[in-house]
Amino acid sequence: MQRTKVKDLLQGAEVDKEVLLKGWVRTKRGNKFVNFIAVNDGSTINNLQVVADAEKFSEETLKDVTTGAAIAVTGTLVASQGKGQAYEVQASSIEVLGKADPETYPLQKKAHSLEFLREIAHLRFRTNTFGAVFRVRNAMAFAVHKFFNENGFVYVHTPIITASDAEGAGEMFQVTTMDLNNPPRTEDGNINFEEDFFGRSTNLTVSGQMEGEVAAMALSDIYTFGPTFRAENSNTTRHLAEFWMIEPEMAFYDLKMNADLAEEFIKYIIRYALENNREDIEFLAQRQAEEDKSKPQNERQEMTLIEKLEFVVNNDFERITYTEAIDILLNSNHYKKKKFQFDVKWGVDLQSEHERYLVEKHFKKPVIVMDYPKDIKSFYMRQNDDGKTVAAMDILAPGIGEIVGGSQREERMDILIERMKAVGINPDDMWWFLDTRRFGGCPHAGFGLGFERMVQFVTGMGNIRDVIPFPRTPQNAEF
Repeated sequence: MQRTKVKDLLQGAEVDKEVLLKGWVRTKRGNKFVNFIAVNDGSTINNLQVVADAEKFSEETLKDVTTGAAIAVTGTLVASQGKGQAYEVQASSIEVLGKADPETYPLQKKAHSLEFLREIAHLRFRTNTFGAVFRVRNAMAFAVHKFFNENGFVYVHTPIITASDAEGAGEMFQVTTMDLNNPPRTEDGNINFEEDFFGRSTNLTVSGQMEGEVAAMALSDIYTFGPTFRAENSNTTRHLAEFWMIEPEMAFYDLKMNADLAEEFIKYIIRYALENNREDIEFLAQRQAEEDKSKPQNERQEMTLIEKLEFVVNNDFERITYTEAIDILLNSNHYKKKKFQFDVKWGVDLQSEHERYLVEKHFKKPVIVMDYPKDIKSFYMRQNDDGKTVAAMDILAPGIGEIVGGSQREERMDILIERMKAVGINPDDMWWFLDTRRFGGCPHAGFGLGFERMVQFVTGMGNIRDVIPFPRTPQNAEF
């Protein structure tokens, strides 16, 4: 007999028929007459109740049906007599496929802290919270591809190993096959990268943007969606060393068109998750509400998770310039009462506390900030006519701050070369990138969306380590 998933059984598709169910035991309770076994196979947040009459099963079989055990159940799906579920399975046979010793299995029926669950990330998928998070993550990843496919974009795979630093940040993981105890050296004592596997110094990528720009100069609208890496020694709730980025690049786009697309895209994937993972998000909303009860009043969410998501989907994002953002911050009571940890003045990069003030206190909605000072942004961003700012944009979201960073790219080769030299990049090393301006260059734009931050926003999880299966952070590469 073919196995039916719990999600399908709970919809009653096989009612009054014999079914085969396989999954893991969440709980077992009962008496000398009957046992009630809650089974989950990960297809839904809801468990399916299996009713096992004691007279049909030996004590030997039932003693191994413990929390965490994998079982196969054959029985009849019937309308449930009890409260809490519409259907249940009257078991005719139970096979224990894999035992779980109740003395050592760490996920017994009790509340576990998220910190503890990070220590057993290989098992946390089995909890309601993480089952919900990763089903939502899956839906959102599918929605990413669906959105771009529906809008005529070409999916391009950009390299994970690269010789360029797209961000100019220098925080990259080096890739080498050299003997680290005895690396080859040049006559002047430096490491001789010509002897390395690629014949030059290479790193794990921080962005697929530059290769994406190359593709967009022929295919018009492209996107990448892949892993990126940053060797930033940061142990915050917002940073990972390995994370996933969505990076579209569009020929013939300006900054406004770029912002319009990013807003449409964000709303699309939130809407898709709400429509297709409602039960999971409702569970996570309840979890967040319970968590809020233990916080001081001023730290609690003003909206429920679902209210926040529906508000974002149904309302236009606020759009302001960086200069307007600075003015708002300088005129705020928060600034006047010295509540900001970091200074506020024109020319500084906005910190998370500034971004969250704009979003959560001032506008109370997502905000798109445009036209940043050129000295705090990357060399490839198009310079504005004022000579001081560039056509950059960041989208700021409630709870986490920056969720999207993008810009219109500098298509004028002379200005791009001048900017490269100003920040210490040798134009000769970027000859292939400059060729996209040299041969048929055109106005173009793009943005990057950190996928984990987007999943954080939709699931309401407070720590980015809880929305990626196996987080990679400083001093942590377990599992």
